Amino acid sequence: MLYEILYPLSKHFIGFNLFRYISFRAIFAALTAFLVCVVVGPGIIRLLKQHRFNEQVKSASSKIDEVRKLKHDTPTMGGTIILLAIVVSVLLFGRLDNLYVILGLWTVVAFSVIGAADDWTKLTRKGHGMKSMTKLKFQCLVAAVVVTVLYMNVKDRAELTSLQLPLMKDWVFDLGPLYLVLSFLVIVGATNGVNFTDGMDGLAIGGVTMTGLTFLVITYIVGQTDLTRFLNIIHVPGSSELTVFLGAVVGASLGFLWFNCFPAQVFMGDTGSLALGAALGYVAIVTRQEIALMIAGLMFVADGLSVVLQIGSFRLFGKKILPFAPISNWWLLQKKDGGYQMHEVKVTVRYWIVMALMGALSLVLLKVR
Repeated sequence: MLYEILYPLSKHFIGFNLFRYISFRAIFAALTAFLVCVVVGPGIIRLLKQHRFNEQVKSASSKIDEVRKLKHDTPTMGGTIILLAIVVSVLLFGRLDNLYVILGLWTVVAFSVIGAADDWTKLTRKGHGMKSMTKLKFQCLVAAVVVTVLYMNVKDRAELTSLQLPLMKDWVFDLGPLYLVLSFLVIVGATNGVNFTDGMDGLAIGGVTMTGLTFLVITYIVGQTDLTRFLNIIHVPGSSELTVFLGAVVGASLGFLWFNCFPAQVFMGDTGSLALGAALGYVAIVTRQEIALMIAGLMFVADGLSVVLQIGSFRLFGKKILPFAPISNWWLLQKKDGGYQMHEVKVTVRYWIVMALMGALSLVLLKVR
């Protein structure tokens, strides 16, 4: 919005020329999103507490539920803070004539609505949320719309449907219509990966911040002709504007972490986790860096796969293959000398460390071919 309003005035006021630079708008998008969270966060948290929108636990039948019972007074649906910050920041600093920005914003809002519906159902049914298959169907529907819109509106489909492997200089595969399937799986997988990881104070939101920072660099590179030529990676014209979008996501994540770090004042719930996961998946398919997302978001992938394997094993063979799923809970609930082996803060910080290292590795692999 500010770009459309202020940049044309740069002919008369030279300072407005700064709005032409993506880096300038991305930085201010991050700062704005962070400030929105910090300013409106306390009020929204008070409102959630007043209406008793607290964390719901079905029972203390499992060890993880016993841990979560200690947090039953902490309000949830804090993802509304994240959503508000992203929307305000992107509307202010994003280019609203860019398809990637508008579709990314729509994706975040749509998945946040699905998450909010699930959170609301949990609150009104005392811990029993939306049925898993129903929630998955809504996710699949939104993901299908996003992928189809991209496929139908991008001029150069050859670049959109190409898949480039890391470490391989000339190995680029044209997926053709299979692009639709891969992109669909990436969005739904990323959404649920973040959702499954969201179980400890600051765990998921910190991981999103690390991965978001990584892709903030990637989106800028992929949209620049000279940089993509130098690195020999796929160039996606116009995708650099997603740097501003991701700036808002990272800023909102840091702003929410202000309240979500241990001990958490609020949980984001599915309202936030589904939206943030979808944002990462969406950016990955636009920039053609799905494999980079798997590397940078390794812990999300690990948690997601552990849950899928656990559920699949139980339904097929009637037994679990892991003591706990997702893996983050497994590490948290290991017993030692009559108590838990690791405090959740230690698990969370170690997750952040691994995510930071994986993010750095994914950036290095852009150059090593």
